[in-house]
Amino acid sequence: MSRSRSLARRLRAGDKDAADELVDRYADQVYLFMRRLGHGHQTSEDLAQETFLSAWRHIGQLRDDGALNGWLYRIAGNVSRVYWRRQKGRRPHDMEDLDVADPAVAGHAAAGHDEELERLREAVETLPWKLRQAVVLHYMQHLTISEAAQAAGIREGTLKSRLSRGLEALRRALADGR
Repeated sequence: MSRSRSLARRLRAGDKDAADELVDRYADQVYLFMRRLGHGHQTSEDLAQETFLSAWRHIGQLRDDGALNGWLYRIAGNVSRVYWRRQKGRRPHDMEDLDVADPAVAGHAAAGHDEELERLREAVETLPWKLRQAVVLHYMQHLTISEAAQAAGIREGTLKSRLSRGLEALRRALADGR
């Protein structure tokens, strides 16, 4: 039995140690997801905590023990979406110090690379929420298409469409900035 399946079963059984393990395993990922969606540092911490509280309260709704990762991201996405609805009109925070994670260029500190990365971060921040969510889940959080679609609560084809539209919008934004 996989660790995720075992953890999901223990969570549903009300095991408090499993709740601690869930937080230990996913806290950094959920925090980075919130930051990459454009939330500030403190807000991201608060929303990550709210995500885990919501997951604990609604663990009975997890149908597939193997889908814990995607289910948790779906809750995090919903928590973020509710926050943004309450904050209408506010601009997302900078995604400073966030790693887009391209292992091929890891450690490459050339100014040109840093400038391009900054332009990419700024372009991601300007995407509409649904497109930003798709891009962040798949390309920045490294979820598979299936996991990202589950996390967003949409079909895989819809996610692929959003990724395509998001990447096209990013290409245009980066080309306009040259």
